[in-house]
Amino acid sequence: MRVLVAGGHGHTGKHVLKYLKENGHEPFGMIRNEEQIDAINDLGAVAVIADLEEDLSSAVTSMDAVIFAAGSGSQTGPDKTASVDRDGAIRLIEASKAKQVRKFVMLSSIGADKPEKAPEAMRHYAEAKHDADEALVDSGLDYTIVRPGALSFDPAKGTIRADKRLVDRSGAVSRQDVAKALVESLDTPLTANLIFEMLDGDTPIKDAITSV
Repeated sequence: MRVLVAGGHGHTGKHVLKYLKENGHEPFGMIRNEEQIDAINDLGAVAVIADLEEDLSSAVTSMDAVIFAAGSGSQTGPDKTASVDRDGAIRLIEASKAKQVRKFVMLSSIGADKPEKAPEAMRHYAEAKHDADEALVDSGLDYTIVRPGALSFDPAKGTIRADKRLVDRSGAVSRQDVAKALVESLDTPLTANLIFEMLDGDTPIKDAITSV
């Protein structure tokens, strides 16, 4: 499949591009900065210049699937979080629907289902993720929403624990394992219209996902 990765130059997005290539897909990394083109090409992907805060029609043209792995980053305020994590995601969802993209995989976050319960410092982020997730569910697209815990820079383990709602929702998970879960969600029919949470665990990623 031709797969567009929003946030292709991000910490998680770069792993997503690598795993897409390994799984036989044709990955496209969406970036705003032309200086990042070489880095995307080095991952075996094609760079697509587009901005989540602007029109995205051309970015999704001819794509079979989209993986949203973008984020405003921890150093930005609520306004930027709203414009990227919420409005940018919704803009990409709408463009994907208009261009008849077959599948949309969303990188969300544990706590997005009940943002009012998030710590005050993280509430605006949880609210943005909640609104983006709701827009995807209501879009009519074939979707999977992946909600990990805190993202770590630990090496990939290849194992996680996953469920529609984890009993113990505290903890972290490797960005590499999250990236692998996003790609496996794209390739696994059982994830159609599924929302699941994930944390570090002992079950192989594909097995964990298919058993949700």
